[in-house]
Amino acid sequence: MTTSIRLIGAPTDVGAGTRGASMGPEAFRVAGLQPTLEGHGLRVTDQGNVSGPANPWQAPVSGYRHLGEVAAWNQAVHQAVHAALAAGELPLLLGGDHCLAIGSISAVARYCRQHGKTLRVLWLDAHTDFNTNDLTPTGNTHGMPVAVLCGHGPAELTGIGGVSPAISPACVRQIGIRSVDAGEKRFVSASGMEVFDMRHIDEMGMKRTMEAALAGMDDNTHLHVSFDVDFLDASFAPGVGTAVQGGPTYREAQLCMEMIADTGRMASLDVMELNPALDVRNATAVVALDLIESLFGKSTLMRRPRG
Repeated sequence: MTTSIRLIGAPTDVGAGTRGASMGPEAFRVAGLQPTLEGHGLRVTDQGNVSGPANPWQAPVSGYRHLGEVAAWNQAVHQAVHAALAAGELPLLLGGDHCLAIGSISAVARYCRQHGKTLRVLWLDAHTDFNTNDLTPTGNTHGMPVAVLCGHGPAELTGIGGVSPAISPACVRQIGIRSVDAGEKRFVSASGMEVFDMRHIDEMGMKRTMEAALAGMDDNTHLHVSFDVDFLDASFAPGVGTAVQGGPTYREAQLCMEMIADTGRMASLDVMELNPALDVRNATAVVALDLIESLFGKSTLMRRPRG
């Protein structure tokens, strides 16, 4: 695993329906993200925040809210994430709302194409984020990034990174899903994307779910994790704009992160949708920070590698 991490803040809620995710990057810094990771022997640099236009807070146009602003933010994120990868560092994108995954994952996909890597995306989220302008009930682009990355959307977004589609649904594994719009549900099914929803986790357990989601990777796999904080159950992680009850428990989430860390293949990470305006004494940021530690190898005991 890369041990040099570059923190990249993207302080915007331009793709969301609730204000506040723009404060997410600073909340992670206040919670001590950099010194915490450095305490695990990792090299961490904080390049500060990318910049983009202000949120105009306008109604949707042709099914998209703030399309120009969303495109500008994602272009900035794309450039920053690709630059970190090109420098041999692990980009850790601090959102901001989840529309920013368009820029982040398109940059990772571009890097993988350039270096002959196989991309695997783990999408940890309560939502599939596979809406289009025809399907969306809100026009909020934070409900669209996976669809956009798979080539469904306006050229201003699908073309970021130079290739459309940026990724195939076959490289995505979605985990923790429990809220999908009606039209989106059919679209996800037609895409063939692998979705491990909460019923699957309830029936099979997190261990077997993660074994399935991580299967088939090898030394040539670049593993990207896109962690929406609303993946977590709202009972202990209330600081998100689209909280959904019935998510993974704290221990289930820890096991998920620990099993990702065990692969040693995570090479890029998004942490999205933390909304301090809805949090309680920064508790959600602290929980998320604990889980990020686990992604980078924190465990209760010193464990011997299996195999």
